[in-house]
Parts: sequence; structure tokens; C-alpha cells
Amino acid sequence: MARKQDRRKASPAAVILTVLVLAALFVWRMLGSPEDGKTQITLPRGELHVWFLDVGQADSSLLVCDGQAMLIDGGNVDDASYVVSSLEQYGVTSLDYVINTHCDEDHVGGLAGVLAKFPAEHVWSSTAEYGTKAFSNFVKYANEQGRAIEIPSPGDTFTLGEAEITVLGPLRDYENNNENSIVLRVDYGETSFLFTGDMGITAEDELVESGARLDATVLKVGHHGSAGSTGYVFLREVMPDYAVISVGTDNSYGHPTEAALSRLRDADAQVFRTDLQGVIHAVSDGRSVTFETERSATEAQLNPTIHDAAEPYIGNVNSQIFHVSTCHSCPSEKNAVRFASVWDAMAQGYRAHSCVD
Repeated sequence: MARKQDRRKASPAAVILTVLVLAALFVWRMLGSPEDGKTQITLPRGELHVWFLDVGQADSSLLVCDGQAMLIDGGNVDDASYVVSSLEQYGVTSLDYVINTHCDEDHVGGLAGVLAKFPAEHVWSSTAEYGTKAFSNFVKYANEQGRAIEIPSPGDTFTLGEAEITVLGPLRDYENNNENSIVLRVDYGETSFLFTGDMGITAEDELVESGARLDATVLKVGHHGSAGSTGYVFLREVMPDYAVISVGTDNSYGHPTEAALSRLRDADAQVFRTDLQGVIHAVSDGRSVTFETERSATEAQLNPTIHDAAEPYIGNVNSQIFHVSTCHSCPSEKNAVRFASVWDAMAQGYRAHSCVD
């Protein structure tokens, strides 16, 4: 005779309580426990997360993949507490890589505060010596962890979880500090990110000439969208789907400049800006990249079009040189041909006049 199992039917109240407890455990596991009023995020594996932090007229980007974390630049000295708080919010307890692209204060300034709070496995910079207090403090806190400043070379590779990272530059020692920026390519599955610090057009063109692989899904736009970065030669190789500009609201430099924005329009890149959208969060699943922003902004605000004409570039059929439509050297109408973009003109064999940035 089969033995009967003693199955006691749970009361409805007990069932509801069990469901609520399990739901609470699930939420706690996904989000972590609140600390100092902030909710800590626990990220799933199998994704690359990139946060472009809102540090004003400065730079700081956090990358997390499969439990490993890398911070590229730390904003100004005054941004340190914000960057530290952001890392804590995103679940970071240690950093595998801390990278200072170059020694300007708006890139290195906040890193001393970060190193005072988080242990780091590797600390990189484009140089080990620089005569500012901000850089000296960066070195000091790295040394207090027993970490020497490492200077990477082009061609160096390393991994962050399943993401593969390649150092592309700087190719040589430049007189201009911005040109000495560390340039990183981050590949994750079929997607890629390119971080260029404040690299200018001189170093960009040399990077193109070197044959480095530059095509990227996401471009972190150089030097806050200045006119002296993100040139056409470089951009033609990168051809990003998305372009992220870290820039301060109503900054005195006029960044991002119309020159940089117009080039990005010609490249048909979707623009994101920290001055208008706050923190920008990009997530790659290895096939595509999606974005979330702290605030919303329209396309017209992000990349306003100054040229109203549908075909803003005019080529001279005799000289095979093209101009912006407002250039005083534009050819007469009988010798003119119009182009919708720089790419269209160059595809037809035309060269750019000096009026074209």
C-alpha cells in the first residue's frame, strides 16, 4: 500500500508573504543594498557598460565588463567626490585599470581622490612626471597603493572581462600635451568604442597614416568637440554610428564648436552631449549598442544645423576644389557643382578648400 504524503495546504496569506519575500530578494540582488541614500547597481555579465560621467568641461568615463572595471580620466580636482560617488553607485569596489589619458587638470584632477578610495591593479598615464599639483597627487596616491605609473605603448593589448582593448596612441612624444593623449580602442563582440582624450588633428592624421584600425561604433569625441580635433581625415576612417561629447554647459571655449558638429553631421553620427543630457550610459551586448541618458534633449539641440541649404558644399568643376557655400572663393554658377556632404565631394574626387575645416 502506497504511503500517503503529508501535504499541508498553505494559507493565502502565507503564499502572498512568500512571494513578497522572494520579490524583495530578487530586487535586492539586482540593485544591491542602499548606502548613504543611493541605490547600488549590480550588473549582469555578458554586457559591456560605459558611463560617460557628467563632469562639466572635463572628461571621465567608466567601463565595466564581467565584473571588471576601468576608469578613463577623472575630471577636475573638484569632481573627485562626484566621480567616487558615481563609482560606488554603479557597484564598483575596485578598479582593474585607472587611465589618465594626459596631464591636463580636467582629466587627471579627480584621479587622486579616486585612488584614495578604490584599490587599483594598474595605473596608466602618458607620462610619469608632470609639474602640477594635480598630477603629483595622482602619482602620490598611486604610489601609496604600491602602484608605479605605467606608460603604455602603441600595440599593447589587454582585456576587461570579455572586452579586448588595444592602445593606439600616442605614436610619439608631441610638444602639444593634448596630442600626447593615450588613445584606446575597445572591442566587444561586433561593437567597438574609441577613446581619444584631447588628441588633435596632427596626431589624428598620423594615426590614420599608421594604418591603425580606427572604425568604431562609438567615438568619444576628442577635446570636448573643439575645432582642432575630430578632423575629416580621421573621421572618414572612424565613421562612428554614435559620437559622445563630454562638455560643460555654456563653457567659455564655445565647445562643442560648429566645426566639430558639422563634421559629425557629415559623418551621419548620432550625437550625445553631457552638457544637455547629463550622464550618458551606453550598453553593448556584443551585437549593438543602446543608450540611456540622465536628461532628454532634441536632435536640434544636440547638433544644431547652421547651414540651411540642402547642399551646403559647392565644388569648382575646373579646379576640383570644394567650398562651404558661404566661402567668398566659391565659383560662379556656371562652374559650380553642389554636394550634400564632404563625403559626397571627396567621393567625386574633389579636394577641400581651406574654408572647409
